[in-house]
Amino acid sequence: MPNFDLQDLYAFRALCEHGSFRFAAEAICISQSALSRRIEKLESALGVRLFDRTTRRVTLTQVGRTFAPRARQLLSDFEDALTGISDPMFYASGVVTVACIPSAAYYFMPKVIAHFRSRFAKARIKLVDTSAGNVYAAVHNRQADFGLSFLSREESDLTFMPLVDETYRLVCRQDHPFAQLSSLSWQDFFNADYIWLSKSSGNRHLLDQALGDITVRRPAVCETRHVTTMIGMVEAGLGVAAVPSMAFPEGGHPLLLQKPLIEPVIKRQVGLIKKAGTTLSPLAGELETIITGLFQP
Repeated sequence: MPNFDLQDLYAFRALCEHGSFRFAAEAICISQSALSRRIEKLESALGVRLFDRTTRRVTLTQVGRTFAPRARQLLSDFEDALTGISDPMFYASGVVTVACIPSAAYYFMPKVIAHFRSRFAKARIKLVDTSAGNVYAAVHNRQADFGLSFLSREESDLTFMPLVDETYRLVCRQDHPFAQLSSLSWQDFFNADYIWLSKSSGNRHLLDQALGDITVRRPAVCETRHVTTMIGMVEAGLGVAAVPSMAFPEGGHPLLLQKPLIEPVIKRQVGLIKKAGTTLSPLAGELETIITGLFQP
Protein backbone atom coordinates (compact mmCIF):
# COMPACT_ATOMS: atom_id res chain seq x y z
CA MET A 1 0.00 0.00 0.00
CA PRO A 2 1.50 3.41 -1.00
CA ASN A 3 2.58 5.38 2.04
CA PHE A 4 1.21 8.91 1.62
CA ASP A 5 -1.55 11.02 3.17
CA LEU A 6 -4.13 13.64 2.23
CA GLN A 7 -1.74 16.53 2.88
CA ASP A 8 0.53 15.11 0.16
CA LEU A 9 -2.42 15.08 -2.26
CA TYR A 10 -3.30 18.68 -1.33
CA ALA A 11 0.30 19.65 -2.07
CA PHE A 12 0.10 17.87 -5.43
CA ARG A 13 -3.18 19.63 -6.33
CA ALA A 14 -1.78 23.04 -5.38
CA LEU A 15 1.33 22.53 -7.50
CA CYS A 16 -0.80 21.40 -10.46
CA GLU A 17 -2.96 24.52 -10.18
CA HIS A 18 -0.17 27.08 -9.68
CA GLY A 19 2.73 25.54 -11.62
CA SER A 20 5.15 27.10 -9.13
CA PHE A 21 6.53 25.89 -5.83
CA ARG A 22 6.43 29.42 -4.48
CA PHE A 23 2.79 30.15 -5.30
CA ALA A 24 1.62 26.64 -4.44
CA ALA A 25 3.32 26.80 -1.04
CA GLU A 26 1.70 30.18 -0.34
CA ALA A 27 -1.72 28.84 -1.34
CA ILE A 28 -1.63 26.02 1.21
CA CYS A 29 0.31 27.99 3.84
CA ILE A 30 3.48 25.92 4.07
CA SER A 31 7.10 26.60 3.17
CA GLN A 32 8.51 25.78 -0.28
CA SER A 33 10.84 23.21 1.27
CA ALA A 34 7.91 21.52 3.02
CA LEU A 35 5.97 21.47 -0.24
CA SER A 36 8.95 19.95 -2.02
CA ARG A 37 9.22 17.22 0.62
CA ARG A 38 5.53 16.36 0.25
CA ILE A 39 5.82 16.06 -3.53
CA GLU A 40 8.92 13.89 -3.20
CA LYS A 41 7.13 11.72 -0.64
CA LEU A 42 4.15 11.24 -2.96
CA GLU A 43 6.34 10.41 -5.94
CA SER A 44 8.36 7.96 -3.86
CA ALA A 45 5.19 6.29 -2.55
CA LEU A 46 3.75 5.93 -6.05
CA GLY A 47 7.07 4.95 -7.59
CA VAL A 48 6.66 7.43 -10.47
CA ARG A 49 7.74 10.98 -11.35
CA LEU A 50 4.77 13.37 -11.37
CA PHE A 51 6.52 16.64 -12.29
CA ASP A 52 9.34 17.74 -14.55
CA ARG A 53 11.25 20.55 -12.85
CA THR A 54 13.44 23.19 -14.46
CA THR A 55 14.81 26.41 -13.00
CA ARG A 56 11.96 28.36 -14.57
CA ARG A 57 8.90 26.12 -14.54
CA VAL A 58 7.26 22.99 -13.18
CA THR A 59 5.18 20.83 -15.53
CA LEU A 60 3.29 17.60 -15.14
CA THR A 61 4.73 14.44 -16.64
CA GLN A 62 2.52 12.18 -18.72
CA VAL A 63 1.85 10.06 -15.63
CA GLY A 64 1.19 13.23 -13.64
CA ARG A 65 -1.40 14.41 -16.19
CA THR A 66 -3.19 11.07 -15.90
CA PHE A 67 -3.08 11.09 -12.10
CA ALA A 68 -4.13 14.74 -11.62
CA PRO A 69 -7.90 14.46 -12.36
CA ARG A 70 -8.16 11.35 -10.18
CA ALA A 71 -6.41 13.09 -7.30
CA ARG A 72 -8.73 16.10 -7.66
CA GLN A 73 -11.80 13.85 -7.64
CA LEU A 74 -10.54 11.98 -4.58
CA LEU A 75 -10.06 15.22 -2.64
CA SER A 76 -13.42 16.56 -3.82
CA ASP A 77 -15.22 13.41 -2.67
CA PHE A 78 -13.45 13.60 0.68
CA GLU A 79 -14.44 17.25 1.17
CA ASP A 80 -18.05 16.51 0.20
CA ALA A 81 -18.13 13.70 2.76
CA LEU A 82 -16.84 15.98 5.50
CA THR A 83 -19.44 18.60 4.63
CA GLY A 84 -22.28 16.11 4.59
CA ILE A 85 -21.44 14.25 7.76
CA SER A 86 -21.94 17.37 9.92
CA ASP A 87 -25.08 18.50 8.09
CA PRO A 88 -28.42 17.11 9.41
CA MET A 89 -29.79 17.19 5.85
CA PHE A 90 -27.27 14.47 5.03
CA TYR A 91 -29.38 12.19 7.26
CA ALA A 92 -32.73 13.69 6.25
CA SER A 93 -34.23 10.28 5.45
CA GLY A 94 -33.03 8.64 8.68
CA VAL A 95 -34.90 7.45 11.76
CA VAL A 96 -34.87 8.93 15.27
CA THR A 97 -36.22 6.83 18.13
CA VAL A 98 -37.51 8.65 21.22
CA ALA A 99 -38.77 6.97 24.39
CA CYS A 100 -41.38 9.18 26.03
CA ILE A 101 -43.80 9.08 28.96
CA PRO A 102 -47.45 9.02 27.77
CA SER A 103 -48.33 12.29 29.51
CA ALA A 104 -45.83 14.07 27.25
CA ALA A 105 -46.59 11.96 24.17
CA TYR A 106 -50.27 12.89 23.92
CA TYR A 107 -50.24 16.69 23.61
CA PHE A 108 -46.59 17.80 23.69
CA MET A 109 -44.84 15.48 21.23
CA PRO A 110 -47.25 15.98 18.28
CA LYS A 111 -46.25 19.66 17.98
CA VAL A 112 -42.58 18.67 18.34
CA ILE A 113 -42.90 16.13 15.53
CA ALA A 114 -44.83 18.58 13.32
CA HIS A 115 -42.05 21.17 13.74
CA PHE A 116 -39.37 18.55 13.05
CA ARG A 117 -41.07 17.24 9.90
CA SER A 118 -41.47 20.75 8.53
CA ARG A 119 -37.67 20.76 8.24
CA PHE A 120 -36.97 17.06 7.61
CA ALA A 121 -39.95 15.77 5.67
CA LYS A 122 -38.30 12.47 4.74
CA ALA A 123 -37.14 11.64 8.26
CA ARG A 124 -39.08 9.22 10.43
CA ILE A 125 -39.64 9.31 14.18
CA LYS A 126 -40.27 6.18 16.18
CA LEU A 127 -42.05 7.25 19.37
CA VAL A 128 -41.95 4.68 22.17
CA ASP A 129 -44.64 5.91 24.56
CA THR A 130 -44.16 3.97 27.76
CA SER A 131 -43.77 4.25 31.52
CA ALA A 132 -40.97 6.27 33.13
CA GLY A 133 -39.08 3.12 34.12
CA ASN A 134 -39.25 1.78 30.57
CA VAL A 135 -38.04 5.12 29.18
CA TYR A 136 -34.91 4.81 31.28
CA ALA A 137 -34.48 1.17 30.21
CA ALA A 138 -34.88 2.00 26.51
CA VAL A 139 -32.14 4.65 26.67
CA HIS A 140 -29.92 2.40 28.81
CA ASN A 141 -30.26 -0.47 26.31
CA ARG A 142 -29.73 1.88 23.33
CA GLN A 143 -33.20 1.09 22.00
CA ALA A 144 -33.87 4.83 21.88
CA ASP A 145 -31.64 7.74 20.88
CA PHE A 146 -32.84 9.64 23.96
CA GLY A 147 -35.80 9.80 26.30
CA LEU A 148 -38.26 12.34 27.68
CA SER A 149 -39.40 11.56 31.20
CA PHE A 150 -39.56 12.85 34.74
CA LEU A 151 -36.74 12.35 37.20
CA SER A 152 -37.56 9.07 38.91
CA ARG A 153 -34.19 7.46 39.59
CA GLU A 154 -30.46 7.93 39.24
CA GLU A 155 -28.52 5.81 36.75
CA SER A 156 -24.73 5.95 36.56
CA ASP A 157 -24.67 5.51 32.77
CA LEU A 158 -27.49 7.98 32.03
CA THR A 159 -27.66 11.77 32.16
CA PHE A 160 -30.74 13.80 33.02
CA MET A 161 -31.07 17.35 31.67
CA PRO A 162 -33.93 19.20 33.42
CA LEU A 163 -36.35 21.06 31.16
CA VAL A 164 -39.31 22.05 33.33
CA ASP A 165 -40.85 21.67 36.78
CA GLU A 166 -44.56 21.01 36.36
CA THR A 167 -47.30 20.75 38.99
CA TYR A 168 -50.00 18.15 39.40
CA ARG A 169 -53.43 19.67 38.81
CA LEU A 170 -57.00 18.51 39.26
CA VAL A 171 -58.93 17.78 36.08
CA CYS A 172 -62.73 17.71 36.13
CA ARG A 173 -65.64 18.09 33.73
CA GLN A 174 -67.01 21.56 33.19
CA ASP A 175 -70.30 20.47 34.78
CA HIS A 176 -68.63 19.09 37.94
CA PRO A 177 -69.12 20.99 41.25
CA PHE A 178 -65.36 21.50 41.48
CA ALA A 179 -65.51 23.58 38.28
CA GLN A 180 -66.70 26.58 40.33
CA LEU A 181 -63.71 26.52 42.70
CA SER A 182 -60.44 28.39 42.15
CA SER A 183 -58.30 25.67 43.79
CA LEU A 184 -58.68 22.48 45.81
CA SER A 185 -56.75 20.64 48.47
CA TRP A 186 -55.66 17.07 48.09
CA GLN A 187 -58.05 16.18 50.89
CA ASP A 188 -60.90 17.65 48.79
CA PHE A 189 -59.69 15.51 45.91
CA PHE A 190 -59.72 12.26 47.90
CA ASN A 191 -63.17 13.03 49.34
CA ALA A 192 -64.64 13.11 45.82
CA ASP A 193 -65.11 10.33 43.29
CA TYR A 194 -61.58 10.15 41.94
CA ILE A 195 -59.61 8.14 39.40
CA TRP A 196 -56.15 7.10 40.59
CA LEU A 197 -52.97 5.60 39.26
CA SER A 198 -51.97 1.99 39.81
CA LYS A 199 -48.88 1.17 41.86
CA SER A 200 -47.01 0.21 38.68
CA SER A 201 -47.05 3.86 37.58
CA GLY A 202 -44.01 6.05 38.16
CA ASN A 203 -46.35 8.97 38.85
CA ARG A 204 -48.07 6.97 41.59
CA HIS A 205 -44.73 6.35 43.33
CA LEU A 206 -43.94 10.07 43.24
CA LEU A 207 -47.40 11.02 44.54
CA ASP A 208 -47.38 8.44 47.34
CA GLN A 209 -44.12 9.89 48.63
CA ALA A 210 -45.47 13.46 48.57
CA LEU A 211 -48.88 12.59 50.08
CA GLY A 212 -47.74 10.43 52.97
CA ASP A 213 -49.44 12.72 55.52
CA ILE A 214 -52.84 12.71 53.75
CA THR A 215 -55.46 10.30 55.10
CA VAL A 216 -57.38 8.61 52.28
CA ARG A 217 -60.73 7.31 53.54
CA ARG A 218 -62.29 6.02 50.35
CA PRO A 219 -60.94 3.95 47.44
CA ALA A 220 -60.64 5.21 43.91
CA VAL A 221 -63.47 4.70 41.46
CA CYS A 222 -60.92 3.22 39.08
CA GLU A 223 -57.16 2.74 38.88
CA THR A 224 -55.18 2.88 35.66
CA ARG A 225 -51.53 2.87 34.69
CA HIS A 226 -51.39 5.92 32.43
CA VAL A 227 -52.35 9.56 32.98
CA THR A 228 -53.87 9.84 29.51
CA THR A 229 -56.28 6.99 30.34
CA MET A 230 -57.37 8.85 33.47
CA ILE A 231 -58.28 11.87 31.36
CA GLY A 232 -60.52 9.66 29.23
CA MET A 233 -62.24 8.44 32.41
CA VAL A 234 -62.85 12.04 33.49
CA GLU A 235 -64.29 12.86 30.06
CA ALA A 236 -66.75 9.99 30.55
CA GLY A 237 -67.94 11.55 33.84
CA LEU A 238 -66.55 8.85 36.14
CA GLY A 239 -64.85 11.31 38.50
CA VAL A 240 -61.92 13.68 38.84
CA ALA A 241 -58.20 13.03 38.35
CA ALA A 242 -54.84 14.54 39.31
CA VAL A 243 -52.55 14.91 36.33
CA PRO A 244 -49.27 16.73 35.57
CA SER A 245 -49.84 19.96 33.67
CA MET A 246 -48.10 18.65 30.53
CA ALA A 247 -50.89 16.08 30.13
CA PHE A 248 -53.49 18.82 29.58
CA PRO A 249 -53.75 20.76 26.27
CA GLU A 250 -52.38 24.31 26.40
CA GLY A 251 -55.32 25.78 24.53
CA GLY A 252 -57.92 24.26 26.82
CA HIS A 253 -60.22 21.25 26.49
CA PRO A 254 -63.80 21.24 25.12
CA LEU A 255 -65.14 19.21 28.07
CA LEU A 256 -62.64 19.54 30.91
CA LEU A 257 -61.13 22.14 33.21
CA GLN A 258 -57.96 22.04 35.28
CA LYS A 259 -57.61 23.50 38.78
CA PRO A 260 -54.60 24.00 41.07
CA LEU A 261 -54.14 21.31 43.71
CA ILE A 262 -52.71 22.65 46.98
CA GLU A 263 -51.86 21.49 50.50
CA PRO A 264 -49.40 20.38 49.28
CA VAL A 265 -48.38 21.64 45.83
CA ILE A 266 -46.66 18.66 44.17
CA LYS A 267 -44.20 19.03 41.30
CA ARG A 268 -42.29 16.69 39.07
CA GLN A 269 -39.17 17.56 37.05
CA VAL A 270 -39.29 16.61 33.37
CA GLY A 271 -36.16 16.40 31.28
CA LEU A 272 -34.13 14.66 28.60
CA ILE A 273 -32.45 11.34 29.35
CA LYS A 274 -29.38 10.34 27.35
CA LYS A 275 -26.72 7.68 27.48
CA ALA A 276 -23.65 9.12 29.17
CA GLY A 277 -20.57 9.47 26.99
CA THR A 278 -22.43 9.12 23.66
CA THR A 279 -23.08 11.66 20.92
CA LEU A 280 -26.45 11.95 19.20
CA SER A 281 -26.64 11.70 15.43
CA PRO A 282 -27.11 15.09 13.71
CA LEU A 283 -30.78 14.26 13.03
CA ALA A 284 -31.46 13.23 16.65
CA GLY A 285 -29.60 16.33 17.77
CA GLU A 286 -31.96 18.50 15.71
CA LEU A 287 -34.97 16.88 17.40
CA GLU A 288 -33.39 17.43 20.81
CA THR A 289 -32.87 21.11 19.98
CA ILE A 290 -36.54 21.51 19.01
CA ILE A 291 -37.67 19.95 22.30
CA THR A 292 -35.38 22.06 24.47
CA GLY A 293 -36.37 25.18 22.53
CA LEU A 294 -40.04 24.71 23.34
CA PHE A 295 -39.27 24.84 27.07
CA GLN A 296 -37.17 28.01 26.90
CA PRO A 297 -38.90 31.26 27.95
